[in-house]
Amino acid sequence: MIGLRPASDDSKQTSFRWVIVSLLFLATSINYADRTVLSIAGPALAKSLHLNSVSMGYIFSAFGWSYVLAQLPGGWLLDRFGSRKVYAVSLFAWSFFTFITGFTGFLAGFTAVAMLFTLRFMLGIAEAPSFPANSRISVAWFPTRETGTAAAIFNSAQYFATVLFAPLLGYIVQTYGWNWSFIFMGITGFVFLIFFVKYVNAPKRSRYINKAELDYITKGGALVEMDHPVQAGTKNNPDPKWRFISQLMKSRMLIGVYIAQYCINAITFFFITWFPVYLVQARGMTILKAGIVAVLPAIFGFVGGNLGGLFSDHLLKKGLSLSFSRKLPIVAGMLLSMSMIFCNFTDVEWMVVAFMSLSYFGKGIGALGWAVNADTAPKEITGLSGGLFNTFGNLSSIVTPIAIGYIINVTGSFNWALIFVSIHAFTAIVSYLLIVGKIQRLELKIKPK
Repeated sequence: MIGLRPASDDSKQTSFRWVIVSLLFLATSINYADRTVLSIAGPALAKSLHLNSVSMGYIFSAFGWSYVLAQLPGGWLLDRFGSRKVYAVSLFAWSFFTFITGFTGFLAGFTAVAMLFTLRFMLGIAEAPSFPANSRISVAWFPTRETGTAAAIFNSAQYFATVLFAPLLGYIVQTYGWNWSFIFMGITGFVFLIFFVKYVNAPKRSRYINKAELDYITKGGALVEMDHPVQAGTKNNPDPKWRFISQLMKSRMLIGVYIAQYCINAITFFFITWFPVYLVQARGMTILKAGIVAVLPAIFGFVGGNLGGLFSDHLLKKGLSLSFSRKLPIVAGMLLSMSMIFCNFTDVEWMVVAFMSLSYFGKGIGALGWAVNADTAPKEITGLSGGLFNTFGNLSSIVTPIAIGYIINVTGSFNWALIFVSIHAFTAIVSYLLIVGKIQRLELKIKPK
């Protein structure tokens, strides 16, 4: 990216939209690593602060409470001030709170726990606009037939974050202490912010896209006018209104999508919160080994995540309906993700890793929620719609860590926790098959003034 030069209109069609989605991919990788670092540091942190599984469940969920509460305000900010500005502030803020979290290691007792909970809570607020912004930017930069691939790319960063950062963070925790893992991730975010601000912009403001590419994405349905200055409070383009939310909530299609996203995210939050702890406590691995082993399922999740988007867009280009092209990978992926149940019937370590890898691979294939959001969000309120979508989806970030904590505390094992997560995968299938119906962009009913 350092060698990129501004495009000239007389050159052949540029492909800068793929650089944009690559930057979204990297930003999301850092985003998820900042969430996941607590699970990597969790066993050492719990030991040093003398926390049980229920206490850890609540600390894991601190991020989720604020992340959910801030979704709609974050979506409104995106529609009001534009993706680039809000995303840049968000990236700086979440890197700052991650960095500061490292210094809670110098505190003790209740003060350390309270500060840790507070900073994770603030991290949730800071990261809230990130995924709605990813969706919003991809809708502005990509034609409809490529949005599935684009969404799959930035969404697959959640797996890549584990592949890239889990072993490294495991090494840092093992060698230097859990607090230094947070400090490292904070610095990483600050450095990346420089590249983000330099290259990410709206299509019509970018120096790196030429007229040929702009015409191509515009004709293909990209909402290139989304962050154009005319959007900010003119008569023809009023600021997004909260009253539109009621129309979103009355759509059976969207309610089905929201339910499914909640269930799909439950799988995600098992893997990024309790999975490393599962490897240590239920399978007897060291923290360093758990960090390394966690990479393999994440690699399969990453591959599945990209294949799901590519396969879905391939079906679409072949002339199949949008509904079929999105639903088939989701249903098939959720069926595969239920394979984690088989871990309850074996003590063979490699088989446990294999079943978890297959489960994460399936989850990756089926994680097309953001592509569906891009397909269905009303063009007038893409940010607010994405915020509502992510609000429902990330309620599982609150419920899943706490529920699993209680399940482990009551049963003394992870067996029922794996069943709990698998039930969510099955529910996502039911929702897409029986509730969602036809997938199409929702048209708002706007009363003339």
